[in-house]
Amino acid sequence: MAFEVSGKLVEIFDTVQASASFRKREFVIEKTENVGSSEYTNFIKFQLTQDRCNLIDSFNLNDQVKVSFNIRGNRWEKDGKVSFFTNLAAWRIEKEAGDAGNDMDVPFPDVNEMPPAPEDSPDDDLPF
Repeated sequence: MAFEVSGKLVEIFDTVQASASFRKREFVIEKTENVGSSEYTNFIKFQLTQDRCNLIDSFNLNDQVKVSFNIRGNRWEKDGKVSFFTNLAAWRIEKEAGDAGNDMDVPFPDVNEMPPAPEDSPDDDLPF
């Protein structure tokens, strides 16, 4: 099952060669949510593996991104002690445009690109 989450890119780690056949790279996004009158900030760490380690190369800190990922869970046993761990395995990262609902992000048109005003005519007089 695939999941998506959006946030601000706040950390990019170097690629780590964990073994002869496995490499990984981690990154963190900041996700802020408003719940009622409270604001909550989460820092979510994702993992890229193998040939996907370079997916993050074209992004910069503070970019707004959307991450598509899978949740992976593993069981690990050592010296009779069992542990469980979960990874958020990213497989796509996209740069997000500004908030489309925010009018402040919409640029004003260039006056040179605006269509010419229609000729004034007596039938088009405004009442003010």
